[in-house]
Amino acid sequence: MTEEHHGPVRLLPWSGPDGKPCYLVGEGGGYVSRVADEIEGVQLGMADAILGHAEDMLGGRRVTSRELRFLARGLADALRDVRRIAESRGLGRPRRGRERDGNCGV
Repeated sequence: MTEEHHGPVRLLPWSGPDGKPCYLVGEGGGYVSRVADEIEGVQLGMADAILGHAEDMLGGRRVTSRELRFLARGLADALRDVRRIAESRGLGRPRRGRERDGNCGV
């Protein structure tokens, strides 16, 4: 069954229980949209913090392989969040098989 939606579609900064992306259909002024904005703000703040930590950590002192793995995990998580936010806002590169006009497979 295919449902037809009218209005903008926003990729939310969380996934459903099965790991699939969640979308919000509508103008974006409601409660869910505000919660998503707050979560994205926290994610961007965390990305800034981990980037600053990486710059400090790699700025001259020797680091262990364990520290580097931990840093790489944090940077990968932050990059994934930032990429998702960019995609949500229409700033990300469209994935193969997707149109830039908002088709999202909903």
